[in-house]
Amino acid sequence: MKGLSPIAVLVAIGAGAVAVLGLWWSNTPVVAGPADWITGAGRITGLLAGYAITVLLALMARVPALERGVGSDRLARWHSMGGRYVVGLAVAHTLLIIWGYAVADGDNVISETVTLNLTYPDVLKASAAVLLLVGIGVISARAIRPKLRYETWFHLHFYTYLAAWLAFGHVLSDGAEFVGDRLASLAWYALYIAVALLLLWYRFLTPIRRAVRHRFVVSRVVAEGPGVVSVHIAGRRLDRLDIQPGQFFRWRFLTRDLWWSANPYSLSAAPRRGELRITVKDLGDHSRSLARLRPGTRVIAEGPYGSFTAERRRRRRVLLIAAGVGITPLRALFESIPAEPGDLTLLYRARGTRDLLFRAELENISARRGARLLYSVGPRSVVGDAFSPRTLSDLVPHLRDHDVYVCGPADMTGRVIPALLVAGVPGRRIHHESFEF
Repeated sequence: MKGLSPIAVLVAIGAGAVAVLGLWWSNTPVVAGPADWITGAGRITGLLAGYAITVLLALMARVPALERGVGSDRLARWHSMGGRYVVGLAVAHTLLIIWGYAVADGDNVISETVTLNLTYPDVLKASAAVLLLVGIGVISARAIRPKLRYETWFHLHFYTYLAAWLAFGHVLSDGAEFVGDRLASLAWYALYIAVALLLLWYRFLTPIRRAVRHRFVVSRVVAEGPGVVSVHIAGRRLDRLDIQPGQFFRWRFLTRDLWWSANPYSLSAAPRRGELRITVKDLGDHSRSLARLRPGTRVIAEGPYGSFTAERRRRRRVLLIAAGVGITPLRALFESIPAEPGDLTLLYRARGTRDLLFRAELENISARRGARLLYSVGPRSVVGDAFSPRTLSDLVPHLRDHDVYVCGPADMTGRVIPALLVAGVPGRRIHHESFEF
C-alpha cells in the first residue's frame, strides 16, 4: 500500500479547518457589540476544537496509508502538537463563551458559569470533557511525561475518546451553526462517525483479525547481550502482512502480566519464512518481562508501522548510523536494503565490546554484501566524538552524496543529525524515526 505524503495530509487538515471557519461565517450575518465579538471568538474556538480533536484521533488511528507515508514518529509529533492546540482551543472556547454570555446578560462570570452548566443542554458534559483534556495535557507535559511508565501514559490517553464523546452532543445542541441546519449537522455526524470507524477498525478489530489469521506465538527467546534479548515469533502466512525491514509492530504478549499492554518494538532482522524477530533492551518492567517469556505464548501484533524503510532512499550510496539498541531496525536494513558492493556503510557506536549486538551477524552480512562495517567502541574520553562533522566526513568518503538512516538514543540522534547537516547532507536525505511514544 502506497502511503500518503505529509504535504497532502497537512493540506487536507488545513482544508478541513477552512471549511469549519466557513461554517461559522455562513451562520454569522453580523457581529455587533462587545458581547457578539467575544461570543463569536468563543464559537470559532469551539468549532476548531471540535474539528481538531477528530484530527488528533485520526492521526493515531494507525491507518496504514498514514503510517507508511508520514511515518509514526512524525504522526506522534503532530499528535503531540495538535493536543496542545486542542486543549488551548477548548479552554479558550469555554472562557470566551462564559465571558460573552455574561456581558450579554449583564451578569458576572461565576453566575453565568453556573447557569450555562445547569440550564443549557449537554454543557455540563462538555465541561467534563474540557477537564479531561486539560488532565491529559498535564500528564503529557515534558516535565511530567518522563516520570510516568509508558503503559500508564498510554492508557490514560484513552480518555481522549471519552472527552470527544462528551463534547459531541454539546456542539450539536448549542452550536448556532448546527441548530436548524440539517446539512451541517449531518456533516458533523459524518466526520465523527468516520473517525470512530477508523479507530474501531484499525486499532481494535484489525489486531484481533490478524491474531486469528496469523496465529502468532513465541518460538524462542535468545540472550543477545547484557540485559538484551531477542524474541522470535512464529506465525502463519506472514507474507500477507507486507512487512518491510525497518518497520515495527506493537506487541501484546498474552501472559497474566503483559496482556493489557501493547508496546512498540522494531524488527531486528528481515522477515523470514514463518518467523519474525524483535530485540529488546531492559529499559523497564515490560521489556524486562520479555526475557521470561515461554515458547508457545500467544501474541497479538499490531502493524507493521513506520516509514523507516528503503522506500525513503534517494541516492545510490547509503550510510546507517546506530547506537545502543537502535541497531535493531538498522540491522534489518543492513541485511536487506538494495546496494552494490561498496555503496553501503554501517557505523555502530557502543560503550564497550560487550554492548555490540549481533556482531557475528553484522560481520557475516558485511562480508557477504561487500558492505563497510565501522565500530566506534569505548567512552568518548578515549575514542573522541564519533559523530562530529569532521569525523563523519573522514570515515565516510562522499558523505554528502549518501542517504543516511539514524537510530539510537535521543541524545545521540540530537548530536548526529545536526552534524550531518553541517557536513553537507541535505535534510531530506537524513532519515530518522523515533520510537519514544
